[in-house]
Amino acid sequence: MQQTLAQKLLQRHTQEAIQSDGQIVQCRVSLVLANDITGPLAIKSFHGMGAAKVFDREKIALVMDHFTPQKDIDSANQVLISRNFAREQGLTHYYEGGNCGVEHTLLPEQGLVGPGDLVVGADSHTCTYGGIAAFATGMGSTDIAAAMALGETWLKVPPTIRVEFTGTLNAHVRAKDLMLMLIGKIGVDGALYKALEFGGSIIDNLGVEGRLTMANMAIEAGAKAGLFASDAQTKSYCAEHGRTQGFEEIRADDNANYEQVVRIDLTGQGPVVACPHLPGNVKPVQELGHLPVQQVVIGSCTNGRISDMRDAAGILRGRKVKNTVRCIILPSTPTVWKQCLQEGLMEIFMEAGCIVGPCTCGPCLGGHMGILADGERAVATTNRNFKGRMGSLSSEVYLASPVVAAASAVVGEVAGPEAL
Repeated sequence: MQQTLAQKLLQRHTQEAIQSDGQIVQCRVSLVLANDITGPLAIKSFHGMGAAKVFDREKIALVMDHFTPQKDIDSANQVLISRNFAREQGLTHYYEGGNCGVEHTLLPEQGLVGPGDLVVGADSHTCTYGGIAAFATGMGSTDIAAAMALGETWLKVPPTIRVEFTGTLNAHVRAKDLMLMLIGKIGVDGALYKALEFGGSIIDNLGVEGRLTMANMAIEAGAKAGLFASDAQTKSYCAEHGRTQGFEEIRADDNANYEQVVRIDLTGQGPVVACPHLPGNVKPVQELGHLPVQQVVIGSCTNGRISDMRDAAGILRGRKVKNTVRCIILPSTPTVWKQCLQEGLMEIFMEAGCIVGPCTCGPCLGGHMGILADGERAVATTNRNFKGRMGSLSSEVYLASPVVAAASAVVGEVAGPEAL
């Protein structure tokens, strides 16, 4: 049987022969993930099912990133539950405080995820790790508790939509634009319980951080996973982050059977944004007219990596954020934060009038450090713009790349770099 990338990755973790999409298979997991919101729920279920020990203390990661630094008593108690469990179980990979960052940047950066892995996490954006050829997907906290105890889970083999990006790339178009274009084309349920497998000449030349950005938002199209083949760029990234053993190139077979093939020619296309209140409500930036913004957020598990920080700094260098805008910069891990410092990006951000914060999810989920008031409008490099996502139910969030977000902060309106 000629296999898609999803089928190949799952086959590595099950003893059952994968014969078709829709098949239920029992799989061994490489890593189980939870955070400060979902972890306590999983821990409660773990104890509730009578489990005493996790299957492998090296293969559980708890990352305190959503409401930390703890914003109130409730969030502090959430972290306390997770911290006590990590100590009780002797977990190797517990992240809080100065060693913590946004989970989906942190784990690849720490070399905890690599090609061929199967990762399950109590967070919908666990699909991020498909950017480095891991089958990674989000699950509910009860399923995660079972995976913590047993080291295995069941999965339905998803059908695959092959997505090919070709053509000539505009200088201001980034990976975020590519993913928004796709979601705009197929809709927020266009890949429901399917795998998105990315390819084409543009993808072949796309850096790993861009691939992680795209895989991150596979769930915004309803997908179970967003997958990229592993290649020389993947190998280099993994080696840089401590995954030097056992690397191999993993890709779909030439004659694999896809449910659908979507082709997008990028020639002549410029930056886009997702307008309220769905990631699929995508429009070219230049078509929006004059829409004043009160807040810009650059960060999150989608676009908080060093390449994103460099993109933002490239726009902000020598310019000022409009005095009617709060521009919040949140590098997603301590490593990214230090790189920003070493490369002089922090000075650029501060000189431009930005607010530079800690490595946290913060405003992405309306948690803290950037809540929108009634009627306010934000441009954000985050992944969701549902009604009330970042604060007031009457506020609006426009999703964009760091290039567009930074330009919007300077102009004071939803705008691309061409408006500068």
